[in-house]
Amino acid sequence: MARVEKLTIAEICEDLGIARSTFYDWRAKGRAPRCIKLPNGDLRIRRTDYDRWLTSLEDAA
Repeated sequence: MARVEKLTIAEICEDLGIARSTFYDWRAKGRAPRCIKLPNGDLRIRRTDYDRWLTSLEDAA
């Protein structure tokens, strides 16, 4: 079974050049990519969801 790459919030913020607080603000407003909440409370974003989210921003621009 293929393993799906999951990104951390830090990796997303670094890639986008934004602060962690900005990501959480977007998430609260429903503007961030879909997240997976792990049992320990950490968040992860599937690479495919992140790529899809970025593509949707291109279409809206």
